[in-house]
Parts: sequence; C-alpha cells; structure tokens
Amino acid sequence: MAAPFGGRGASYMKKLLTILSLSAALSGYAQYASTPAIPYDAELEKKVESTLSRMSLDEKIGQMLELNLDLMGTMKAANAKVDREKLRGAMKQYGQTDADIEKLLKMSDKDIIAKFENFNIDIFTNDTKREWKLNEQQLDTVISKWKIGSILNAPATRAASIPQWQEWIQIIQKKSMKYIGIPDIYGLDNNHGVTYVQGGTMFPQPINLAASFNTELAREGAEVCAYESRAANCPWVYNPVLDLGSDPRWSRIWESFGEDAIVNARMAEAEILGYQGSDNNHLGKYNVATSVKHYFAYGAPFSGKDRTPAYIAPNMLREKYFEPFRAAIRAGALTIMVNSSSINGVPVHASYEYLTQWLKKDLNWDGMIITDWADINNLYTREHVAKDKKDAIRIAINAGIDMSMDPYSVDFCILLKQLVEEGKVSQERIDDAARRIIRLKYRLGLFDNPNTGVKQKEYSKFGSAEFAQKALKAAEESEVLLKNVDNMLPLAKGKRILLTGPNANQMRCLNGGWTYSWQGSKCEDLAEKYNTIYEALCNKYGKENIILEQGVTYNEEGAYYDENKPEIEKAVASASSADVIIACIGENSYCETPGNLTDLWMSENQRNLVKALAKTGKPIILVLNEGRPRLMTDIEPLAKAVVHTFLPGNYGGDALANLLAGDANFSAKMPYTYPREINSLNTYDYKVSEEVGTMAGAYNYDAKVSLLWPFGYGLSYTTYAYSNLRVDKSKFTKNDNLTVSVDVKNTGKVDGKEAVLLYSSDLIASITPDNKRLRAFQKVELKAGETKTVTFTIPASDLAFVGNDGKWILEEGDFKLRVSNLEVPTACSETYKWETPNK
Repeated sequence: MAAPFGGRGASYMKKLLTILSLSAALSGYAQYASTPAIPYDAELEKKVESTLSRMSLDEKIGQMLELNLDLMGTMKAANAKVDREKLRGAMKQYGQTDADIEKLLKMSDKDIIAKFENFNIDIFTNDTKREWKLNEQQLDTVISKWKIGSILNAPATRAASIPQWQEWIQIIQKKSMKYIGIPDIYGLDNNHGVTYVQGGTMFPQPINLAASFNTELAREGAEVCAYESRAANCPWVYNPVLDLGSDPRWSRIWESFGEDAIVNARMAEAEILGYQGSDNNHLGKYNVATSVKHYFAYGAPFSGKDRTPAYIAPNMLREKYFEPFRAAIRAGALTIMVNSSSINGVPVHASYEYLTQWLKKDLNWDGMIITDWADINNLYTREHVAKDKKDAIRIAINAGIDMSMDPYSVDFCILLKQLVEEGKVSQERIDDAARRIIRLKYRLGLFDNPNTGVKQKEYSKFGSAEFAQKALKAAEESEVLLKNVDNMLPLAKGKRILLTGPNANQMRCLNGGWTYSWQGSKCEDLAEKYNTIYEALCNKYGKENIILEQGVTYNEEGAYYDENKPEIEKAVASASSADVIIACIGENSYCETPGNLTDLWMSENQRNLVKALAKTGKPIILVLNEGRPRLMTDIEPLAKAVVHTFLPGNYGGDALANLLAGDANFSAKMPYTYPREINSLNTYDYKVSEEVGTMAGAYNYDAKVSLLWPFGYGLSYTTYAYSNLRVDKSKFTKNDNLTVSVDVKNTGKVDGKEAVLLYSSDLIASITPDNKRLRAFQKVELKAGETKTVTFTIPASDLAFVGNDGKWILEEGDFKLRVSNLEVPTACSETYKWETPNK
C-alpha cells in the first residue's frame, strides 16, 4: 500500500500538540458553553487531528465531494431496442413537457440508449437485458486524482445483490486506502429497510411507524436496517426523514412521521438508537451512521409541490419545524442532509444562520452536513442567489455545508480550491469540514475496518424469518381502523369476498417508493415471494372464497397516476356472487418530484368503481393504500368499514389479512389529519382563532375546521375507558417536572394495545395559542378487562412557546392537560423567558 497522504506524515507529527490545542476551538467543544451534543472523546480526536495534519488541501477538498456510483461504470444493454410507448410514459412520469417528449421520440435508438442506459428507466423492449459494470480505470482516476470522500447510490437506482455490493465497495475501499489512506464512506437511501439490497427486510414506511405510536417498532426496524446495510458493506444511510408532513398535497408525506413535531422527535430518537447503537463515538459492525433529513421545513412547500419554497412564521419555524432535528442532534445523529429549497426566501444551503449557527454552534454539534442531490447548483440555476457554480460553492461552504453531493461532476474540487487560493473560502473552513468528515469515518471504525460483511456468517440473520416477524408485527400495529359500522369487522371466514380496486394485487402499492428502486417501480420481480393483498386473503380465507375482479388498474408504463381503461362493469357483475366487497383503492408508488399532483381527489375511476359497487347493495369494506390522504368524501359514506394501510411494506398484505380476520387487533391511530375537502387542509394543532362559528351581525364568519378523520383517531375490536386523570402539581415554574397519570381499562372482550396521547392547551397567551399540542405518548398492552395506570413525566418547560421576538417563553397562567375525553387543570405561577436559542 502506498504511504498515506503522499508520505508527508512524519514532518507534521512534531506539530501535533500545537494543532491539538487549536482543534478545540475549531471543533466547537470549548467555544460554546452548552454540553456537546455528542460526548467529547479525547482519543478519537487525537486520531482525527493526526490524520488531518497530514492531509494536503487537495485531499481535504476531495473528502468534501460525494459522487454517484453510476459515474464509475456503464450500464450495458444487450440487443437493446427502445419501446417508444414506454419512453413516452416514463418521460411523462418524470415531468417532461409534451414538446420535450416529442423531441426524444424523434431521436434514434442509439442516441436514446446512450442518454438513458445508466438510469433505471424501463424504456426498452421486453427482450432487452441490462447489466452494470464497474469501470476500475475510471474509479482509479476519481480517487487518485480527486481524492473523493464518498460515493452513493445504486447503479441505475435498482437494488443489487449482496455479492455485487461486496465486490463494488471492497474495490472502492481498496483504492481509497491505496491512494489516499482514508476510507470511503458509502451512502444509500435505505429508508424503510435496505431499499437497495436484494433479499433484505422491508418494514412499513415511516408514516406507518408514526401511526403505530410505538417507538420500539421504530428502533427495531432501524436496528434491522443497520444490520442488513452492513451485511452489504454500506455504513451510512440517508434516514430518518423528519420533515413535518403538514401539507397533504406534498409527495413525501409517507416518508415522514406525520404532522406532529413530538411524534417526529420521539421516532427520530428511537431510530437513531437503532441505527447507531448506544455509543455514537464508536459504532459497531452492526451499526450505521444516520443522515437526518431534510433540514428543515422541507415538508411544508407553499405550492404543495416537492422542492419548492416554504413560507413559515419564524416563531413556528423554531418551535415546530426545528424541534425534530434538535431532538435528533441531541440523540447523537452523526450527519444532516439539507432541504433542497428555501424558507422565507432564504435557500437553506446558503444560510449560515440555519446551518452553522442553529445546528453547529447553538447545539454544540460536531457532526457533518451534506447537501441533497446537486443542490449547490440550485443556488445559481434556480434560486438565483449566486452568479455561477463557483459563486454557489462559495456561498454554500461558507454557510456551513461540509460535503457536496455533486453526483456527476468533479468541478466542485477545482472550483473550491480556486476559492481557497483566492481567499474567498478560508483554510479554517476547509479544515473544519474535513475534520467533521474524518471524525465521522473514525466513529464508524472505517479506518480500522473499511469493509463489513466480508464474512457473511457474521450476518446470518440477513433476510431472516426473525426479521420478517418484526416487520409483520410493525405492519399489524400500523394499519388503522377508521370505520366499523355494525361491527362489519372482523370478517368471519366462510364468506365469499369480491376483491376489487387497483391496489388489490400489486406489491408495488404496498411498499411505495424507495423500494428496490427510487420510484418503487419496475421491481415486481424482487418482491415475488411476498403476498399481495389478494394472495394474503386467499391464504387466510381460501382461494375458492376470493373473487378477484379489479375494475380499475394502473398503467405500469405510465406515470404513477395513470390508469388503464376501467372495466367497472366486470366488477359489478362479479358482486352478485359475493357476500361482501373489499375495495382496495389509493395510489400507485411514487417518490419526490415525480409524485407531485394537481388534484388531491382520489382518481375519478376509483371513486366511480366504489359508487357502482354500492348500488349492488352488498356491504363494502374500503381499504386505503396510499402515501398521502386523497380526498374521498363522496365515497366514504358508502362503506361499512374503512381501513387505512398507508404503505405497510412486504408484509402489509399478510398484516391486513390478520387484522380483517380478527387474528390481530387494530391499535394504530392517524398520524395526520385526513381532510374532508380541499379548502380545509389543516393540522390538529391549528390556532384557536381558526375555528369560529358565526360573528355577531349580518356577516357569517364560517371558519370551521372540516375533516374526515382527526390526528390521533383510530378504532379497535375492543373498547377502552379512561379515568382518574391527575397531575402532581396544581402550580409549576419552568424548572419543575409535571407527572401526569391516567388509568386505562380494556372494557371489551378482546386483548388489545392502546396508544395513550397526552395533550396540553395554553388557555391565554400573549400570542394566539394553539388549539392543543401533543406532549407525550405511550403505547400500553391490555388484556380484556385489565386496567393499567399510564404515567407521563414532562418538563414544565415543554409547555413554553416561541414568541414573536423569536425567544422561548413560558407564561404565567392556566393550562389544561388532556387525555382522551378527560382534562385536568394546572397553572404556571411565574413567567420566564429564555435568552438562549434553545430551552
């Protein structure tokens, strides 16, 4: 192996003590009074400083670049021929204009193939075989010349096998250690399991975990994902997503933990523990680093479209949208990925205040900040706050970006070096960024062991029955019973069932995006061993009792919303042979910008299907399988029962069958507000002034909040009674803890689990208070007839809010604490305002 860092190590070692004395100021440990977010480890820091001291400027800048693996290889298509209808559909899905599509269609097959062969876009005839090959010469150049620190993604964004990942990443690490003596850190979007590893365990999507209100399920899922990621030699995952899902139009609601800041925060803490383990300075061979995203307010675009600006009151920004990220940092998150867009006109990638001040300084956090996909470019191409790429790099790096995900270009290295030589980016800022990256690699143990999973016997649980059972349990606890008139459910065996709707027989719908591919499409072959809803119901009720006639189906060659010509009459005719109808409706899979919509209503074909079936007089069970709440107010009254599965993963069909049959009990609750109409899009914590009936006089001020199902709503096959709600203090100050207890009894005949939610309401405040806020939650298991006392302990400071001056304040006055239909008063006896940015 060549000498690391060009053989210059010895000449720098004499300076080590001097450098170490300076490093505390640079790393932030001594600069700020607050406790470090991640405990200081002197031995680890010595290693970091020793490595940094031997690095050249080129090596430090190289570490700050992350490239896409596709750049280091080629996708070869044997006997490739373009299917132009597939091309048209694919381009439509990716948002291309009709004019651009027509231009593509006029190109030759050769030119089209050259343009798209490295992408997982199915535009070829069915007899075309594609295979990606790593170009080691290209990889040599990228690492030896540009010293890059990270590589990401799967070739053509399609899941690869463990042997493939082991081959590719081992080669990358061998060359990284040979040429620069620093290991690469490989990153993947393993978001609800190992997205990009064939044969791994797919858990329910994050929105499902939020619906479970069970943080232990989130921890277990992250732990399994970390284990299976490391089996494939990947030490870094871009998860969890902590964007508040507050706008149902947004295409990434399902990637979040819903609309509430506390649910997002608690789930984040649980997942970070599952991913990273209990020691954030020394991750083990079964742990991965997290990249918490997308910092922040990314989930509240004003237009509802992905990657578009948010306009949010500054006090709400800190109080609600920042809170999950603050909690994640305090839990030890090692990296942060940044919002692609802007907040109140300020691109987050350009904001020193948000990146350096709020994250690094105010929280005394020594982790690393990475951009999202090519987002530095957006500063000049879209946001127009920079004149060109070089200027954009200057702004972003000085704002606090440490690593640029610049997937297809090494221009970043060239331009950043020029900026340093010109004095427009300081050497200290480069050192700080490189230090954070090197620290991350030491924390992961990559210098000592650049590869994991080489001995597969150490990862024998990969794709195991044990992990599958955990995923099934998570799915069962995350599907919500929203309606059950006349105890329509559980559904007894022996009945004839008409199974209909576009989501009835497709794994893609159950999993959603980030499943074997970016969009979750064109990968049905990788999920063949799992059960669709149809297959699961056949297993549960007997194939002879299930009539499959979908009536409406998706066009798999088009955009996610495209449907084939409906055959509703066939479904209606089949209803005559059925005792009950189960209509599986919702959305096909999508992800990010291709999932944008212009109409929040569920498709007309699907609603017409349900309306036609209702006329048969047969009872209807609606199964919603969708990534965000699609409006369906006109068909909800036609159903006897409604179940929301969200995106429950590979075992979601089995979980649904167990729940419908009563072999498992519903225990999930809504993680977001399900709207009734397009002009009533709101969240549960709306301001009290947003719901007013009438105004005195002739003016009718009708501002009632209208919804279909509220946040926190969910039914069960049993019933629960709450009693004896009490709080230990009738008066409190900001330093107190409040202990709140409530008795919960299972008053039914079926065992169950109940998510107990504690809310607070500030009755009078200096700015209009929220209607209510969730403060804590806990899931409790109760046998039939059993009573348990559930106790919460919350800091009184949790009842503070951010005022219009941007400061946290807890005001003297009355509060109500609420659990279910019970409430108990308490009061703050003394106003206190924090002078620090965080409580």
